[in-house]
Amino acid sequence: MGATLTIILREARIMILQTRATDRPSPPIRPEPARRLNPLERGLVLRLLTGFGNPPVKLILWNGEELCASAEPIAAVVRVPDRPSLLRMFVDPYRFFGDAYADGHVDLTGDLVQLLERIYRSSGDAAPNPRRWLRRNRNTVSGSRKNIHHHYDIGTSFYRLWLDSQLTYTCAYFPDESTGLEDAQIAKMDHVCRKLRLRPGERVVEAGCGWGSLALHMARRYGVKVQAWNISTDQVSHARQRAREEGLEDRVEFIQDDYRNIAGSFDVFVSVGMLEHVGTENYRSFGGIISRCLTSAGRGLIHTIGRHRPMDFNKWMDSRVFPGAMIPSLSEMMQVFEPNNLAVLDVENLRLHYALTLRHWLTRFEAAADTIAEMFDDRFVRMWRLYLAGSMAAFTTGWTQLYQVVFNRFTDNQVPLTRAHLYREP
Repeated sequence: MGATLTIILREARIMILQTRATDRPSPPIRPEPARRLNPLERGLVLRLLTGFGNPPVKLILWNGEELCASAEPIAAVVRVPDRPSLLRMFVDPYRFFGDAYADGHVDLTGDLVQLLERIYRSSGDAAPNPRRWLRRNRNTVSGSRKNIHHHYDIGTSFYRLWLDSQLTYTCAYFPDESTGLEDAQIAKMDHVCRKLRLRPGERVVEAGCGWGSLALHMARRYGVKVQAWNISTDQVSHARQRAREEGLEDRVEFIQDDYRNIAGSFDVFVSVGMLEHVGTENYRSFGGIISRCLTSAGRGLIHTIGRHRPMDFNKWMDSRVFPGAMIPSLSEMMQVFEPNNLAVLDVENLRLHYALTLRHWLTRFEAAADTIAEMFDDRFVRMWRLYLAGSMAAFTTGWTQLYQVVFNRFTDNQVPLTRAHLYREP
């Protein structure tokens, strides 16, 4: 699809001429001249739909004209309110669809997740973007603070409506599909701790601790001392309150600061769900921070959303929900380890576990949709519904992975010979 879309977009410039598509949500539907599309315009629209695998989607234009490239029953109707919106569809179809759905211009006749799965599966030949290496993700110290604030500091009360009771906003671990979300999140934390082979009294540093569930779990259940770093004001405040309530202030220190300022000596490094915010151009220096802070027998684990090969992050999610995110492939992740004499010991892909996690989150989110709309508005609800449903579809179809990578010093021989320790009860 990558080459096909490149040709389509190049030809679309003929139609766009000097009209500049703006990066803003779709405007309200308003009267437009009823002129029908000319053959070039109509052909480009149909070729664009074909490039996405002929999804069961019908476009209804501002002039009443209907376009569809699929012979299957229609699963969604997308209303294009005016000609500038049509131009935006050519410039960035993903962002166009996301904004159209959030603005209420998409009428579904079927299931949203199934529709998105179909679109992902139809995009199986999409090519990597060679310009990815030139695109910076704005995760400087100041940029990181702005990006994190956009997504995580919108209110703990919002996340409490659909996350588990410990507010664990990362992939859970399901011993089987019948496991509930609460138990699966605890199982994930134990799975991480067993991989790290934690021993009482060890010092652990965590980069990106969320609301503190893993740091508190490690201290409470494994007897380690944890220094946990996070730049989100709301999350650190909540985590410190939990530590006080549980009497763990002497074993867990929550620091509101950027991971780049981590200093000291630690036996274990762990990061769960933070590498997505680092940016590939910063991986080598990130690995240098890890290497400097680990003891000679130190080891670590990085848990991150990933890709099966290098490709760009969804532009709609980047601009509307998750600014600054960059999802790495395994080959890109090696820049954390190889330049810093860190050896990879184990890699596990928990992709289907994240699909199950998102199913639970989406179900809980829908149950709380009316409350969330009162807290924000209907557009916010639709935007986050699309984000959760799209993420679930991406993991289900394999477009997104979930990697847990265990590592240590390349000279350290104090490692298990098998994986048996991963499945023993703590």
